[in-house]
Amino acid sequence: MDDDLPLLDLRDLPAPEPLVRALLAVEALAPGGALRVLTPMFPQPLLDVLRSRRVGYSTTACDGGGCAVTVWTEDGPPGA
Repeated sequence: MDDDLPLLDLRDLPAPEPLVRALLAVEALAPGGALRVLTPMFPQPLLDVLRSRRVGYSTTACDGGGCAVTVWTEDGPPGA
């Protein structure tokens, strides 16, 4: 994973804040942009929305729980 990506740590927020804030951050991405979102659990609702919006993503389980989601616009994932 690219450690230079902007990081949005949402693990300490109550539901539905992680989903809401992640979607706001994704909507703000410039073409070709990317970011990493840390969520308190596997974010299936977020992934469903990203898929429907044709936004690229990958997920990785975090040590101690939660999930890291790398998100990019379909204009091209950086380093992928």
